[in-house]
Amino acid sequence: MASPHTSAVLPADAAAPTMAPRNQAPLGQLLLEDGAVDPGNLLKASVMRGRQDSRLGQILLSQGWVTPEALLRALTRQWRTTALDPVKTPGDPRLIDALGAEFCLANAILPWRRIGGVTWIATARPEAFAALIPSFPASFGQVRMLLCSEDQVQAAVLAVRRIAMIRQAEMRVPAAESCRSRNEGRTGRIALGAMAVLALGLWLAPVVILSVLTLWATASLLAQSGLKLLAFLSSRRILAEQGEWAEDLARGRAKQPEMTGPLPVISVMVPLFRESDVAGKLVGRLSRLDYPRELTDILLVIEASDQVTQKALQGARLPGWIRVVEVPNGPVQTKPRALNYALNFCRGAIIGVWDAEDRPDPDQLHTVARRFHFAPADVACLQGALDFYNPRTNWLARCFTIEYAAWFRVILPGVARLGLVVPLGGTTLFFRRDALEQVGAWDAWNVTEDADLGVRLARRGWRTEIIDTTTDEEANCRALPWIKQRSRWLKGYAMTWGVHMRDPRALWRELGPRRFIGFQIQFLGSLSQYLLAPILWSFWLLSLGLPHPLREPLAGVWGGYAIPALFGTFIASELLSIGVGMWAVRADKHRHLMYWVPSLHLYFPLGCLAGWKAIYEVVVKPFYWDKTAHGIYDAADAAAPGHDGTVAVPLLGPIGERRPDAAPAGDIVIAGEAATAAVPAVRKIA
Repeated sequence: MASPHTSAVLPADAAAPTMAPRNQAPLGQLLLEDGAVDPGNLLKASVMRGRQDSRLGQILLSQGWVTPEALLRALTRQWRTTALDPVKTPGDPRLIDALGAEFCLANAILPWRRIGGVTWIATARPEAFAALIPSFPASFGQVRMLLCSEDQVQAAVLAVRRIAMIRQAEMRVPAAESCRSRNEGRTGRIALGAMAVLALGLWLAPVVILSVLTLWATASLLAQSGLKLLAFLSSRRILAEQGEWAEDLARGRAKQPEMTGPLPVISVMVPLFRESDVAGKLVGRLSRLDYPRELTDILLVIEASDQVTQKALQGARLPGWIRVVEVPNGPVQTKPRALNYALNFCRGAIIGVWDAEDRPDPDQLHTVARRFHFAPADVACLQGALDFYNPRTNWLARCFTIEYAAWFRVILPGVARLGLVVPLGGTTLFFRRDALEQVGAWDAWNVTEDADLGVRLARRGWRTEIIDTTTDEEANCRALPWIKQRSRWLKGYAMTWGVHMRDPRALWRELGPRRFIGFQIQFLGSLSQYLLAPILWSFWLLSLGLPHPLREPLAGVWGGYAIPALFGTFIASELLSIGVGMWAVRADKHRHLMYWVPSLHLYFPLGCLAGWKAIYEVVVKPFYWDKTAHGIYDAADAAAPGHDGTVAVPLLGPIGERRPDAAPAGDIVIAGEAATAAVPAVRKIA
C-alpha cells in the first residue's frame, strides 16, 4: 500500500527532475574503516576496476570479498543517504508505472514515494543514478536518492507488477509475427481438407497424384542439394581466408587488432526444466569459464511449478555471479516465454543462451566480447558451434554428432556467408541487447523460437555471424527421444514458415528475392524432404526389378532418360551428403566418425517419422513442448578426459590472482553435488 502522505503525480509541465548535490568519500576507504574487506582483496579489486567497466562493489561481491550487507552499509555512508527496505515500507506502484517495470529492473531503481513535493527513488547503483535523472518524467520534480540492494529492487517491482511482466513476456512479439494468433480451427480444417483431397486423388487418379508428389519431392531435393553445395563451397572459402590470415600473422605481415575499450558485462540465461541430473553439475561446468567473474552474469531460469529443478537447487550454494530467476506460471510453459521473462533481470549489454547440459569453451565469452567489439553495427547475433561429448555412446549418437558437425561447421557458416537467413540454434547464442529487444525477443508460442528469431532478425536488416567457439552437450542417443526432439524442431519449422508466409509480399520485400527463395528452401524444402522421403525411397524398387506405379509413365519421359536422371539425382545427393559429412569430421576430435558417415543413409528415415508426428501436432497440439531428457548417457563413453561429469576449476582469478576459495595447491575437482561447495548461498528472484 502507498503511504497516506503520498501525493498524486504532478502535471507534465512541472519542473524538470533534479537531485541535491552531495559529497562522497571513497568506497574502499569506508569498507576498510568498517573492517568489511581485506586490504589485499581491495587492492586487487581496484586494479580490476581500472581494467574493466565494472563497479567496485560489483567486483567485491562477485569475488565473495564483501557481504551485501556490509557493502550497502558503506554505500549509505558514502552517499549520505538511507537504506530502504521495500518489504517493510512498500512504495507507490503508480511511480513504477510512470517509469515502466522493465526500465526499473534494467537500471536497478525503485521509485518509492512522493512526499512533500519530492520523489524518493531507491537505487542499487548510486554512481549511475545522476545519469538516469534526465530519463525521469518531469512530473517527478525534485528527486532524492535512497539505497537498496538489487534483489530488493527486483522483489519490490515483482510484488506489484509480476502478472503484467509475465503477460508482457508472452506477448513481446507482435501478433502478426507470432504463433499465438494462428487460427487453430482453420488450420485443422485445411489439414483435414488436404488429407481428404489427397486420399480422393490417390483413389481416382493415383498416377497423377504420385507424379505431382514425386516432382515436388525431387525439386525440393535438388534445391536442398544445391543450397548445401553452395554452403559447402562458401565454408571452404572461409577456411581458406582464415588460413591466409593465420599465415600473415605468423609471418608478421599482419597484426591482431586490440580491443580499445573495456570488456562488457555478458548475461547468459540457462533455462532449466526438470533437470534433476543436470543442475547439480552445472556450476562445475560454468566455473571453467575464464571471463572476469564481475563481468559474468549467469541466470538460471526455472519455472515456478518445476519442483524437480527447485529441489535439485535447494542444497546448492551458488557463487555471486550466478543467480536464479523463477518464472511465474501462465497459459503456456515454454523456453522462449521463460527467456523473455528472465531478460528483464539481465545486467549485460550482451545477452546469451546456454542449455542446461552445455559445456562451453572456457574462452567463449572472451571470443564473443571480442567479435562484437570488431563486428559491423548490423551484426546482431553470434552463433557458436554445438558439439557432443558422448559421440561413442552408440550408432545414433555417432550419426547425431556427424549431422551436427555438418550443420554447424559447414552449412551454417556457408549460409551466413551467402547472406541468407540463418536458422539459429537453441544454444550458444549471443545478441546485442538493443537489437534483441528491438525485434521483440522470442516468440513465447513457438516451439523453435530460435529459428523464428533468426528470420525476424533478417527481416529487420540484422545479420548473424557464426563464430569459432564450441559448446559441448549431450547427444540424443535413444530412438524415441530423438524422434520426439526432431518432431518438435520440424513442428516449429512448419509453424515458423506459416507465420512468416502470412504476407508473402511483405516477406519478399523485407528479405529480398535471394533470401526469400533461400527461406523457402530452408524451411518448406526441409519439411518436404522429411514428409515425402518415402516416395523417393520407393523408386529403389525399380533397381530390384520390382513393379512401381510410375515405371511406365516415366519410361516415356525425356526419351526414356527420366528414370536414369532420377537415380542420378539420388546418387549425386547422397555423395554430396557423404562428402560434406566427411569434411565436417575431418579434424582430430571426430576423425574416428568418418567410417560412419555413409551410414547416415539409414539414420535419416527416423526423421520421416518425426516429420509426420510434427504435422499431426501442428494440428492437434501446436504449443506442446516435447522436452528432451538429458543426463542419461554412459559417462564411460565420453570421448575425452574430464568429460565424465567432473571439471577442474582453475585456481586463478581474472587477472592472475588466486581464487579465494582455492585449495593450497593443485586444482579443485568438482563432481556432481560437490560442485556447489564453499560458495555463497542461493539468491532467488521470485
